[in-house]
Amino acid sequence: MDKDVSHGGGFFGIMCAMQTVNKDSNDFGEIRREGYVYVDKTAWFHRLASAKGEKMFFLARPRRFGKSLMISTLEAMFKGRRELFEGLAIMDTDWDWKKKYPVIHLNMGMCAAGDYMEFKVSLPKVMKAALERAGVEYDPSELPSMNFGSAIDDLSAKGTPPVILIDEYDDPVAQALKNPDDAERVRDALAPVYRQMKDRSGKIRFLMITGVSKFTQLSVFSALSSLVDISFEDAYASMLGYTEDELDRYFSEHMEAHRKVMKLSAKAYRAEIKRLYNGYRFWRFTGENVYNPVSINLTMANRLPQFELYWAKTGKASFMMNFLKRGDMLAFDPSELNSVSDAVFDVSDLRNIPVVGMLFQAGYLTIKDYKYGLYTLGVPDEEVRQDLSALMSGLVADKDVRWAASIGVTLRLAQWDKFFDGLAALYAGAVYGSTEGKPHELSYARCLKFLLQGQGFRVEQEVSHAGGRTDIVADHPCGTYIFELKVNKPPKVAMSQVQRRKYAAPYRAAGKPVWAVGLSFNGKTRQFKGGAAESVKCKM
Repeated sequence: MDKDVSHGGGFFGIMCAMQTVNKDSNDFGEIRREGYVYVDKTAWFHRLASAKGEKMFFLARPRRFGKSLMISTLEAMFKGRRELFEGLAIMDTDWDWKKKYPVIHLNMGMCAAGDYMEFKVSLPKVMKAALERAGVEYDPSELPSMNFGSAIDDLSAKGTPPVILIDEYDDPVAQALKNPDDAERVRDALAPVYRQMKDRSGKIRFLMITGVSKFTQLSVFSALSSLVDISFEDAYASMLGYTEDELDRYFSEHMEAHRKVMKLSAKAYRAEIKRLYNGYRFWRFTGENVYNPVSINLTMANRLPQFELYWAKTGKASFMMNFLKRGDMLAFDPSELNSVSDAVFDVSDLRNIPVVGMLFQAGYLTIKDYKYGLYTLGVPDEEVRQDLSALMSGLVADKDVRWAASIGVTLRLAQWDKFFDGLAALYAGAVYGSTEGKPHELSYARCLKFLLQGQGFRVEQEVSHAGGRTDIVADHPCGTYIFELKVNKPPKVAMSQVQRRKYAAPYRAAGKPVWAVGLSFNGKTRQFKGGAAESVKCKM
């Protein structure tokens, strides 16, 4: 029987005869020793470790995207653990397994940093453990930063420059973001640690730093002028995550087994798995989008008779909820953000982090296009879209209105009185930003769109067809719902427009119920005035 897939989002795959899949480990050695599957990324790691003239790198990726497993793999490479790499791509390279390096592996995600005092107690413990693993004695009378610097000196003096691997370098700051004062104190306390590498680059064989965000005010970026940010480098765009080819190569048997459970054709299954889990882009000019690894892993292992939102279930970025505000979130549509500059990815001011940058760092947005130095951003895939919509629905609805969590049920059951009562409560608590001084239909549609997407509906906004343009079409296996919104006009005007322009015509052939829903809003009070709903018959 197959074991579970790892929740770590690493590079796991399938060997022949439905080989066991890793359970929940980011330890490369454990994965290889236990015979779990490993989607081979070692060619990329060899390229990094052998790059001429470059030896210090920074890589940002969303959570659960395999960063920790990459760090573990690099550690095994530099320690010369050849036995773990048999059969992998790196064995066909010139990598010198006889040359072994001491490794300082700092996992900053292990630092507790709910507030500054907690971090102050935690950092020495994390540093002590890392240095002792590297064979260096920790001096408790010295600061963690001084111990770190001395360790680099001591290891290099023995004749072999150390390899430094810093995983989740930004996690302590992110943990403390709920209190900007604490976050700034944590950041300032980390600065002397990272500064230890400033004048010691000649004593370091290789440096890899990973994280979710780029806090440029952390001294690691200003101190290390030779640090190469490969986060958007085309050559490394597929280094984390799964490509289409890797799905075919490592997961074909598991996909076939799951397809049969789902009772889908091969074409339909592959299309659905791509819609749900593929869409992350980390390249600007030439590259390939990748699948979210943790979602593929768990889908293949569990083989449920339905697709699940696994990435969302593995937890949310803790710092997100402390900064997202209703007005900010309603001021734009995350489906497509045009003309975004590099500045949005630079999270510098801890008191004024831009919401778009925050969403990108957390994995809710990805690159869709890049031209003339500017990015177009959008939601990566359907799984993330639904999770983001659920997150946003919690912001646009009053936290005391339980109806927001059951919007899908009232709609699917055609409980229109409850549905309209809920809308009244929702819009009573809605706040629009300064850019929405005179809200129009789209202003109100945005709230509804987020709520419906969060409940599993496939939602399209401003849908054009022969009869005109529909405000919102929400599709679900239980039915299709056509929404027309009006400001300062009664619901009957909206219903009349749906009928007159035959908005429902493209959906009647699907063989499931179709509903026309008219919603009316007061432009002055910005409140929901009333609604009407009607089952669409053949007369339309």
